[in-house]
Amino acid sequence: MSWLQSRRLRYWLGAVMLVFLLSALLRGVFFYGFSGVEPGTLFTHSEVAQTLGIGLRFDLRLALLIVLPVALLLWLPRWNLINVPALRWVARVYLIIALAILTMIHVVDFGHYAYLGVRLNASVMRYLEDAQISRDMLWQTYPVVWITAGWLLTVVALGWALLRLERVTLNRQARPIKRWSVVWGSALMVCATILGLLGRIENLNLENPVPLRWSDAFFSGNSQVAALGLNPALFLYDTLKVSQSHFDEAKVREHYEVVARYLGVQQPDAQALNFRRQQPEQPYRLPGERPPNVMFVMLESLGTSAVGAYGNPLNPTPNIDHLATQSWFFKHFYVPVTGTAKTVWASIAGVPDVTRQETATRHPLLTRQNTIINDFKGYEKLYMIGGNSGWANMNALIRRSIDDVRLYDERDWKSPQVDVWGISDLDLFKESDRILRALPADKPFFAYVQTAGNHRPFTIPKDNDGFQVSDKTLEQVQAAGSRSVEQYNAVRLLDFNIGRLMELAKAGGYYENTIFVLFGDHNTRISQIPHMAPAFEQLGLESNNVPMLIHAPGLLGTRVIDEAVGLTDLLPTLAGMAGMEFTSGTMGRDIQQPAPEGERVVPLVLREGTFPLIGGVTRHYLLQMEHDGSAPTLHDLASPTPLDNVAEQNPQEFERLRDLTRGLHETSRMMLYQNVR
Repeated sequence: MSWLQSRRLRYWLGAVMLVFLLSALLRGVFFYGFSGVEPGTLFTHSEVAQTLGIGLRFDLRLALLIVLPVALLLWLPRWNLINVPALRWVARVYLIIALAILTMIHVVDFGHYAYLGVRLNASVMRYLEDAQISRDMLWQTYPVVWITAGWLLTVVALGWALLRLERVTLNRQARPIKRWSVVWGSALMVCATILGLLGRIENLNLENPVPLRWSDAFFSGNSQVAALGLNPALFLYDTLKVSQSHFDEAKVREHYEVVARYLGVQQPDAQALNFRRQQPEQPYRLPGERPPNVMFVMLESLGTSAVGAYGNPLNPTPNIDHLATQSWFFKHFYVPVTGTAKTVWASIAGVPDVTRQETATRHPLLTRQNTIINDFKGYEKLYMIGGNSGWANMNALIRRSIDDVRLYDERDWKSPQVDVWGISDLDLFKESDRILRALPADKPFFAYVQTAGNHRPFTIPKDNDGFQVSDKTLEQVQAAGSRSVEQYNAVRLLDFNIGRLMELAKAGGYYENTIFVLFGDHNTRISQIPHMAPAFEQLGLESNNVPMLIHAPGLLGTRVIDEAVGLTDLLPTLAGMAGMEFTSGTMGRDIQQPAPEGERVVPLVLREGTFPLIGGVTRHYLLQMEHDGSAPTLHDLASPTPLDNVAEQNPQEFERLRDLTRGLHETSRMMLYQNVR
């Protein structure tokens, strides 16, 4: 065992251990501070401990990869870290830079997960496209100075530890080591390093050794638990290196028949991949000589779990709850993908934004889309946003896709900006109301109003028309889904402003002849939602499940929609109500038309990134699978144990949803390009 006396070996093992312990410590910080997984489950749920074990093996792999270049400098003959001081400086600088980058990646990962509920991946690159707004949001939301100071102190401490390691290993006197001991020890260390890089010993095929992969962390089927097993640096690299293919045409053709039937294509053509269909004026169009106005109101970061009408026990949304009793109330409404820019895209283009890295709005060749909004002939078309419409390049989609649209953003408002997201929602409603009142009374309008206040930093503006902040405790709001009192009050403020919008519309004289379409753009990060069915939290549906109302009591009356409905269905449905003829080649369908597939199915992306988890949801079931169609499972949304796979008990539903889910996802990827005009 004299080989263990090697100064170089001890230094190298010490450096590996330093990097590994740093990663393990940061994993512990993530587990206890950011993951949302109860610490006690480490001892009560075996999958938590097993997933953390997978994560530690990733940490060891990363430590070995980082320190491998140092091994070269250690074991070079003559010119090595023992004999050449200059090479020591090379190793010091390299390791300090590597540790600084590694620590910063974890810091960014903490914020990324706290904000989006997803570990750091290639999709983070989209925020660099709007660097100034992203920087301002970070500055206004997080203690950037203190975080930076803590990061610098950590790097200094790590540098001191490296110097200390040098003194106790490389600087001590050499001891004699027997030649055979060197040979035996070297072979053992090479094998141990290879196994460390592979990350697994069990089920290891020596002829084709498959290394531990990020997908192994998802063995439990619970994305929140799986996040504990990922290493952000390795996962970021894995997602960046994968080719972002546009779509799989072969899979589109394979599923053409089932998708064409789902969409109701009148003249199917599998060779040309035709998905276009025409809808003439319908007998259920609203009566009246003058077509109704239409106003879309996108409710920033509002999921069903925060709304009283969907079961929130704290009554945070009395105005929305009251409107629900006077409206078409959608109990199972879903956005296809989370993210504001992706919701704007789907609501205008009618195609889910299933891009896997940047948003579709940032793709210069995609932003000129066909949209049913242009079939609202004779309408004034307006888009209002309180902040910068250039965020995520959304203004390109709006201006290039909607003919003759009048786009208003922060440069056009008289009201003061309250934070990085521009003017307050209340001021946005007031200024939008003034614009709508000034329109010709004999001409209908299509207005899209995008709110932003229910978003970090959760600003409560001074000019708020008497809104009162709630004094509920942190424990109370966390028990009902909010992560902070500030977040809870932001939801209440949004609801208060919706109440003021209705008052403004009534005073402005356009309330009676306007169809108000209110929908959440996605859910925000939550704490716990015991008032919702377990499926929404355990299967990750709470991110896509959002409130939805079509409010026009004088025109439509009231109705409760129990079936699953998707965001892309809005424009075809509103066009049918308004009596507009249209041609569409997108995913949206008029919900007043029968669903050819039977019980309605809505396609979803449940986990974003390079390797998305996709789904097809109905009123009763969710089918989920990996993006390539592997590992499909069926889940009962009403079950107290929704993670159970019920495919064997429901083989026909499983087969139906499996084919539709894969077909709709791959066809959506193609439609992003096919719908360009």
